Amino acid sequence: QVQVVESGGGLVQAGGSLRLSCRASGLRFNVYAMGWFRQTPGKEREAVSCIAWSGDSTYYADSVKGRFTISRDNAENTLYLQMNSLKSDDTAMYYCAARPYGSNDCRPALYGNWGQGTQVTVSS
Repeated sequence: QVQVVESGGGLVQAGGSLRLSCRASGLRFNVYAMGWFRQTPGKEREAVSCIAWSGDSTYYADSVKGRFTISRDNAENTLYLQMNSLKSDDTAMYYCAARPYGSNDCRPALYGNWGQGTQVTVSS
């Protein structure tokens, strides 16, 4: 059974940093594309960043380019999202998801195996 568990969210002041982690189990992590998504109440889930199963291509939403960095550690079955220069607009529930042999295509509808999310709140 595939399971992904997010952690690392919290309350941070604008301009600060957080690193989110997503640990996956029940799958061959190194053949799964992984992604970070976020959602606020009343809005659709949106793509933040994705990384191909091969690790050689990534996607970033325009709103986070230059501030967020996605990475993966296949030895630890873990996905990371380093978030710097956080803004109040980054406040959301952040989710991790996986899909087998995926590219860096970050459309949420392509992904299954969603985690429960970790809340990020940025105070201005």
